[in-house]
Amino acid sequence: MSVSYRAVQWNPAKKAYDRRLAFAIAGYLAVFFIAAATAFETSPLILAMRAFGTGAIALLVFILSIGPLARFSPRVAPLLYNRRHLGVAMFLMALAHAVLATLWYHGFGVLDPVTSILTSGSPFEGVAQIPFQPLGLAALLILFAMAATSHDFWLRNLSPRVWKALHLGVYVAFTLLVAHVALGVLQDAVWPGFAWILAAATTWIVGIHVAAGVKEWRADRRSRMLTADGWVRVGEVNDVVAETAEGRAKAVLIDECRKVAVFRENDAFSAISGVCAHQGGPLGEGKIVDGCVTCPWHGYQYLASNGQSPPPFFEKIPTYELRIEGRTLYVHPQAKPPGTPLPPCRMELKDGGEA
Repeated sequence: MSVSYRAVQWNPAKKAYDRRLAFAIAGYLAVFFIAAATAFETSPLILAMRAFGTGAIALLVFILSIGPLARFSPRVAPLLYNRRHLGVAMFLMALAHAVLATLWYHGFGVLDPVTSILTSGSPFEGVAQIPFQPLGLAALLILFAMAATSHDFWLRNLSPRVWKALHLGVYVAFTLLVAHVALGVLQDAVWPGFAWILAAATTWIVGIHVAAGVKEWRADRRSRMLTADGWVRVGEVNDVVAETAEGRAKAVLIDECRKVAVFRENDAFSAISGVCAHQGGPLGEGKIVDGCVTCPWHGYQYLASNGQSPPPFFEKIPTYELRIEGRTLYVHPQAKPPGTPLPPCRMELKDGGEA
């Protein structure tokens, strides 16, 4: 997180991350070249074009899998921190594929390359004759827009809502790329395994997103229980103590679209918005690190007692009032203004840590 607009700062962790990413990409390209050159007799440029194209799609599938998998296992969450690096690398691979394809098929004709791409193809006589290259071009333009706006400068100036809507275009790009491959190279593929791989990747992406959505929906249904005076039941105190061990949060649905993240520090509970002010990350899946609630997506931090980022940072999120009745913890659904300090809700612990 930064307090001003500045160039990307590559700390040691980011450098190590990028080195591993570069090594993985180089390894994939090398293995593809060796395997494809052994199996098929074709030009090196064609091999390079296919290597970058398949590598870009494989990396995109991996990127789209990170979010849903993080819902099932917190071990996947660290991959979210530098997901933008993966996205930019994926775009560069897709761009390399597009440049090589343009040079090979459209670089030396009478028409300029863009016109040639948009007007090439056989007359439409069925699904197999649908021009596939414009679909790839459209996907590349979406990926370019996402890569070009990946810095927090654009997040701040476009607003989180607009920025998020723009970057959800990755699903449109994925759909276009699936159609691009299905209507293009698969029409002439000599090995049926290509079609099976594409079908498996598409099924995986759809399936993992549906599974994560169902899991989230079931958890939300179980968590939302209102009292007669409108407070929302968080849970039995002992259960909440167990769920918030090791600095973890208890996520509570308070209406159809809002979540609250409840955290515990020793014998005190605090509740803040479940949505990070940075990119809408799920704070309910974060944990307390160095005394601050830390978003699992990009590491933005807040104090649980007031919803404010520690100095010199300035982000603020709403806070929520808590109360304990008997052995049950409740949260009031009315949010306090962002950055409002609230006294923590304290409990009495018996020997052994039970309330």
